Amino acid sequence: MTTALRVPEELSARVPAEQRGPGLERDAVRLLVSRGAEVSHHQFVELPRLLRAGDLLVVNTSPTLAAAVDGHVGHARVVVHFSTWGDDGRWAVELRDPDGTGTTRARAGGPAGTEVRLPEDVRLVVEEPLSADSARLWWARVSAPTGPDDGPDVLGLLREHGRPIRYAYTERDQPLSAHQTVFALLSADGAGSAEMPSAARPFTARLVAELVSRGVQFAPVTLHTGVASTEAHEPPYPERFAVPEASARLINAAGAGGGRIVAVGTTAVRAVESATGPDGVVRATEGWTGLVVTPERGVRVVDGLLTGLHEPEASHLLMLEAVAGRAAVDRAYEEALRGRYLWHEFGDVHLILPERAIDNVDSAC
Repeated sequence: MTTALRVPEELSARVPAEQRGPGLERDAVRLLVSRGAEVSHHQFVELPRLLRAGDLLVVNTSPTLAAAVDGHVGHARVVVHFSTWGDDGRWAVELRDPDGTGTTRARAGGPAGTEVRLPEDVRLVVEEPLSADSARLWWARVSAPTGPDDGPDVLGLLREHGRPIRYAYTERDQPLSAHQTVFALLSADGAGSAEMPSAARPFTARLVAELVSRGVQFAPVTLHTGVASTEAHEPPYPERFAVPEASARLINAAGAGGGRIVAVGTTAVRAVESATGPDGVVRATEGWTGLVVTPERGVRVVDGLLTGLHEPEASHLLMLEAVAGRAAVDRAYEEALRGRYLWHEFGDVHLILPERAIDNVDSAC
């Protein structure tokens, strides 16, 4: 992405689409469509006629957690963003400073041994950086008032005292329901995403039903997203994911039948590409993925991508370039700026489709 591209502050989506006017729903956002150098402008409700029977949408079913909790370090107020639940029971967390407006600003991580007091007298002790390359997220151990062996219910703490992570460009706090997508499913262990898999947010039950009626298929996968890289634009950290057997079969069959595999969000790309071998076959897989999809690595099974609009420096843009190519992404973003599209998780969306002849699609596409 060209560094000359600058997103004006007024193009940040400050509230969800349904709060911008009476009678609006989540799907009241705009849709920019790219096919190579060709760019067209649509409303999101037009998506069913932009796809065709046999196409398949890969969707992330991870629910969003109320991952921000107030705490204290000494006498200083902090906000803890709970990012990722580790296999050893620790949590990857980010400590933030309240900025006095309801949002937060970056805070120096650590040092090791820092203790944070949380509600219900729960204690969080910072132990070590999550990555040697960045001190932003740290592994931390959480203990109950009566001792660490009692296993405090962190997810219960989030449900009782947490709120969704909020960014400086948003107008106000939103209820957790505003951060859940129509595809979100509660997992058996209560795990979820620190931040909403936001590309799927504009979908409504009505729109899903229309897509199904037109022969578009859905393959659910799960990837629990950690805290996004909003300041330093680091590559994503390892995240938990699962691609079930039924979804792997659906994706393989759709691709073999000539359907286009369109991932809904960068999280869906990361999950399905992590389960795809060099032979292009998707296999049922679960665990942790550290995959970073770049133009050099490329994509093995994904043909298209439905995603939000990302900051010009964001690492997510490398994934877009892997799917569409640098020239196509640059062209699309220039058009998005010219058309005054809205950025970020409550904003407009971008559909990248393969640059090939499209049959059985309405002429307006």
